[in-house]
Amino acid sequence: MNYPILEFDPTREALIEPSKVLKPMDFPEYCVICFFNEVLEKVVKEHHAKTLVDINWESGPHKVYEIEHQGKRLAFFHPGVGAPLAAGLLEEVIAFGSRKFIACGGCGVLEKDIAVGHLIVVSGAVRDEGVSYHYLAPGREVSAQPEGMLVLENTLSARGVPYILGKTWTTDAVYRETPNKIAARKNEGCVVVEMEAASLIAVARFRDVAFGQVLYGGDDLSGAEWDHRDWQSRTSIRENLFWLSADACLGM
Repeated sequence: MNYPILEFDPTREALIEPSKVLKPMDFPEYCVICFFNEVLEKVVKEHHAKTLVDINWESGPHKVYEIEHQGKRLAFFHPGVGAPLAAGLLEEVIAFGSRKFIACGGCGVLEKDIAVGHLIVVSGAVRDEGVSYHYLAPGREVSAQPEGMLVLENTLSARGVPYILGKTWTTDAVYRETPNKIAARKNEGCVVVEMEAASLIAVARFRDVAFGQVLYGGDDLSGAEWDHRDWQSRTSIRENLFWLSADACLGM
């Protein structure tokens, strides 16, 4: 049987090409993709961030901001939730001019020993979503870029922040993480689960930009019952992760 998702077309230029429909702007080379709204709001307020652009999707505006950090210009934005939106916004920020990206967010853990707040540098992702298949030939996994992994590991090690290097399971269906699938992903080496990594890695590879991703351990899917662990309330962890990502990004 033929499945449309496996019909990869390697043609480089699409009918709607971001670089053709968006005008390049005076954009920072460095950009943090951050999934924490409350952190971004605080950074914008306390550091008097400049709005670079409002990207308008049907879900509403998505602002891209700029601050100065360590003497360099740094852009940052929230990518929404889910692979299609996150990948689409990344495409547009690349078209505007950014070239080096670090993404930070949370994830579900598949190993109980990964505590809430413990950091995971993404080494690769199982492609159980749809977007990556439009950027890369079909395959079970996509590997993270060595440059992104290295700069994150160096940044965390230099600051004495514990972390693990691990593979994630990227899925579109948060309510279809069944016990059988969880067991299967654990058996193939996934330690966490989230919704965007495989797609973001794929877009970055296709557009030849630098990308790395770091996650923090959130809810626990390793047992017989789901444990939320109140993971989204860890404000200090989330804010610290933004700044660690900013430092890593500027080191690329």
